[in-house]
Amino acid sequence: MDRASWDIFCKVVDNFGDIGVTWRLARLLVAEHGQQVRLWCDDLETFTQLCPQADPLAERQVQAGVEVCRWRSDWCAVEPADVVIEAFACDLPATYIDAMAEAGRRILWLNLEYLSAEDWVPGCHALPSMQARGLQKFFFFPGFEASTGGLLREADLMARREGFQNSDEARHAFLRTLGVVPIEGARRLSLFSYENAAIPGWLTALANDSARTNQLLIPEGRALGDVGSWLGVTGLRPGDRVRRGSLDVTVVRFMTQDEYDQLLWACHFNAVRGEESFIRAQWAARPLVWHIYPQEDDAHWDKLDAFLALYTQDLSGEADRALRTFWKAWNSGQGAESAWVALEVHLDELMNHAGRWTDRQVANGDLAAKLVSFHRDWL
Repeated sequence: MDRASWDIFCKVVDNFGDIGVTWRLARLLVAEHGQQVRLWCDDLETFTQLCPQADPLAERQVQAGVEVCRWRSDWCAVEPADVVIEAFACDLPATYIDAMAEAGRRILWLNLEYLSAEDWVPGCHALPSMQARGLQKFFFFPGFEASTGGLLREADLMARREGFQNSDEARHAFLRTLGVVPIEGARRLSLFSYENAAIPGWLTALANDSARTNQLLIPEGRALGDVGSWLGVTGLRPGDRVRRGSLDVTVVRFMTQDEYDQLLWACHFNAVRGEESFIRAQWAARPLVWHIYPQEDDAHWDKLDAFLALYTQDLSGEADRALRTFWKAWNSGQGAESAWVALEVHLDELMNHAGRWTDRQVANGDLAAKLVSFHRDWL
């Protein structure tokens, strides 16, 4: 195995997606591909929520074999790595680019793009762009088709997930670590979203369900304000549990990435947001709804439609329409109650479909392995 050095640069905007993706990528490059990785992050406070054992004040530290470095505005010169990744179009320090140009050796410069299912992505994946001083940058696109960079996935993820989902003991043991007692015969759901006007309508539908109890698990985060308003409760905190009709709501603590995977695996339906949790919910092989990050020019609707066009290809016409209607209600904030009632009659079909979709994504290859192969071929 060829061992290269990698510098991954990440700027945290206002959520966990950027650092979540880059932290997972860094760990995979080290653990599964034997690479040497530095992760440069400008917000270690946010990073420590994903890696609680990390020191938010340290300039440099090693976590899970990755050298995690504070990305300061007053940049201090370092020797560039063999592979340089600017995640999600963050701008590299000018002096670092100068050092790349003056290194006297070949350095692969990659812009790791945001995830998108739009039809132009395969044609733009891995294309080069000439930069100043003779440098060249390649645009690397994660995606849902074999001709893209694929999705981040650990080599043993599917085996771990199947073992967990096939074991009542493992599932119950995990839920106990969150202070959750599984309700016999209940449908278990998770909610991790941005502020969302669709939440009250969805909760109403769950509370009015005459066929079953719905056990909703909500990690600490931005959705709690909407949930609390609907419940008439202020200041919801981890450990709080409230019952309304057929809906049993439990707030759970913020989790590490590995713990969040298990939460997704433990539920029958998952509401997720952004990019990182969206990908992990797909690996869970469970029905889901995605709260896409809203953009001012409404470009997120094109991305949402593009994903649904791929995702729903082998669904029945009725399930396809119901899924699209609910996802659009969820992201517009209107009509979620009636859209959920129409969707839930198709949840068995959607469960089977989610497993087939996961198998298809596994066949496409994973992002870390494709990055390593791209570097090897480029050399």
